[in-house]
Amino acid sequence: MNQNEYINNNMEKQPVYAVIFGCLMVIGLTLNAVSLWILLRRHSIKTTSAVFMVNLAISDLQLVISLPMRVYFYATGIWPLSERACNLITMLFCNNIRSSAIFITFISMDRLLAIVFPLRSRHLRTSSNAWKAAVLIWLFVFVVNIPESKGLSRILSQQNQSICFDIPHHDGSGTSPFIYFVAVLLLTMLAVNIVCTALVSWTLRRHLNESARIRNKVNVMLIFAMSLIMFIICFLPLTIGLVISTRRLTPLTCLATVNCCLDPLLYYFSLDAFWKKKQDVHLPRET
Repeated sequence: MNQNEYINNNMEKQPVYAVIFGCLMVIGLTLNAVSLWILLRRHSIKTTSAVFMVNLAISDLQLVISLPMRVYFYATGIWPLSERACNLITMLFCNNIRSSAIFITFISMDRLLAIVFPLRSRHLRTSSNAWKAAVLIWLFVFVVNIPESKGLSRILSQQNQSICFDIPHHDGSGTSPFIYFVAVLLLTMLAVNIVCTALVSWTLRRHLNESARIRNKVNVMLIFAMSLIMFIICFLPLTIGLVISTRRLTPLTCLATVNCCLDPLLYYFSLDAFWKKKQDVHLPRET
């Protein structure tokens, strides 16, 4: 499809996408900037959850800074910058999807250890280990960029670069093995979140009559519910779209971008008295 056909077939939808991405950019920037400020200034970054949440907020801000050019693209129908710039901004978006999914999974695993194995997991749930895990996550995300960035550069060189964000995600020879790798990775993390949710739910029901506050138990389950919602609504549809070689993924990309606006809810439910200083997570001090 050449540029003129693309513009003619999608002109009526482009302003809608520009408005959606613009709204997500404003909301995501505001919520994540405020959340990051609160996490760094009002909460001691000495718990594993806080460390993962700080990195999750950074990941979301990374996505937000890539949105202005998407707004411009869908508002005008053209890509004014170079092929390299298109590649870079696309990679920022992909980085957020993967790093967000991984950090959310680590937050769920941390809550699982804190609730189901509070004493045995003490030596694992340290800020030092959390920072080490965060560094490894970012290294993994950037290493994954290498083959994807090369593949995108190859496709951009074959296509009209003015359709940057709506290029075909395959070259006619079938779905790339890399896409299957990403899909398996995301489905594995979704399975981990489901298992964590089930185990924590069972543990909380078993100790329902103990002295722990019901409000905290509700917050715990809301964390897991939000995690599953983000996987099912934001991450899974786009992944499935990539696997089946959908040519136009803009609606699914909009859904995936919503995750940067939902993530701050995790911080609110995870950190008791989120707006107060130096409050630990929702669990008792020893966890």
